[in-house]
Formats: sequence, C-alpha cells, structure tokens
Amino acid sequence: MRKINPDYVKAVQGVVNPCPYFTLLSIELTDLGWGESNLEIVVQEKHMQPFGIVHGGVFASLLDAAAFWAVYTQVPEELGMTTVELKINYLAPLSGGRMTAAGRSIRVGKTLCLGEASITDEEGLLLAHGTSTMMLLKGLQIQGRTAWPSKYVPS
Repeated sequence: MRKINPDYVKAVQGVVNPCPYFTLLSIELTDLGWGESNLEIVVQEKHMQPFGIVHGGVFASLLDAAAFWAVYTQVPEELGMTTVELKINYLAPLSGGRMTAAGRSIRVGKTLCLGEASITDEEGLLLAHGTSTMMLLKGLQIQGRTAWPSKYVPS
C-alpha cells in the first residue's frame, strides 16, 4: 500500500476547498489517504429543501466528491477523472448539524474506476450511501495546479 504525501494532501486541499462548487455548498475536504477520503458539510439554510431537510442534491454532491477523492489517491499523477455514473441510496433525513462523508476506492482500472461513500451525522447514523463510476482522462489536471510535491511518499 502506498502512502500519500502529506504535503500533497495540503496542496490538494488548498485548491479544492476554495473551488467555486465546494465554496457554494460549503464542502470541506478534511483528509486523504490511500484509497480513502473524508469530507464534511456543516448544514446551513442554503442546504435545505422546502420541507426543512437537507436536499438530496447536497447528499449526492457530497457522496460523489468523497468517492472521487478516495479513488483519486490511487490514480497515476498524469491522469485526471470525471464521474460518469452515480448511484445513491438515501437512508435518513437530516435537518441540521454536520454531515461527514467517508469515501473508499473500490477499483482503479485502465479506463474506469469505482468508488463508494457513506454519509453519517454527528451521532454516526447512516444517512446515505452511494457508488460513483469515474472515467480516467489523460491530461486532465486540477486547475490552479503548479509545481506540487510528489503525490506519494517514496517507498
């Protein structure tokens, strides 16, 4: 198992967390490890649908991002990814507090990858689970990326 360079994680967080979509939804990428990611949202009024619970699209965005970043840790540095399919099971509503998503890489292939994520509330109640299929793309890089540290700690 390879180890992700902590300096690389900080560089990714420095570009990803302030990106426009993460800012819009107040998503924070809190941790990356080999085949794992953690993201959080502190629920705000902007996340609510008319019935006073978090909108399903917020859950979908958080699940997709958590699965994506978990898989990304295992993808060669010269490749990028984009999601091609997302499947979600909504299991419980949420009306406030913190949502935490734990992502896990399931498989990294030559052209397609599969990741999964689960969202829990502050008490550990499972709120949603999903899988995300991603397509690998040559030359697609994180915007704003300049000279970054190596993705992996040398073995």
